[in-house]
Amino acid sequence: MRIEPDDLTRPQVLALLNEHLANMYELSPPESVHALDVSKLRAPGITFWTVWEGDELLGCGAIKELEPGHGEVKSMRTPKALRRRGAGRAMLVHILEVARERKYDRLSLETGSQDGFVPAQRLYESVGFERCGPFGDYQEDPNSVFMTLKL
Repeated sequence: MRIEPDDLTRPQVLALLNEHLANMYELSPPESVHALDVSKLRAPGITFWTVWEGDELLGCGAIKELEPGHGEVKSMRTPKALRRRGAGRAMLVHILEVARERKYDRLSLETGSQDGFVPAQRLYESVGFERCGPFGDYQEDPNSVFMTLKL
């Protein structure tokens, strides 16, 4: 497995991001979907990576700098057909390493509260993330779970 920076132009990556957005809208009301589309993932302050095994795309993830010392995990996704191979955990570990290299004090994230998000919540909890209140521009939302990790 290799993790590499990505410029969000490869067809496989765009297809995975489309799958991600479609699934978020299937699971959550539109006003509670906080997943970023490709144009927003290309914004300054966001670094995006992909996970590969040979030519097969196993996942993606990003980090957004909210303010000096505070980052946000964004766009963590593995294709539905390729889950349970360790790509999500590998990406999360990579994001944590980058956050520490950047001297972040804290890394936060927002995920859904519905049953379909429980595996993601468990992954985040397994590396020490704890539930918290809204951060950044987020507002309290019954469809959201907010988590943070002090680094």
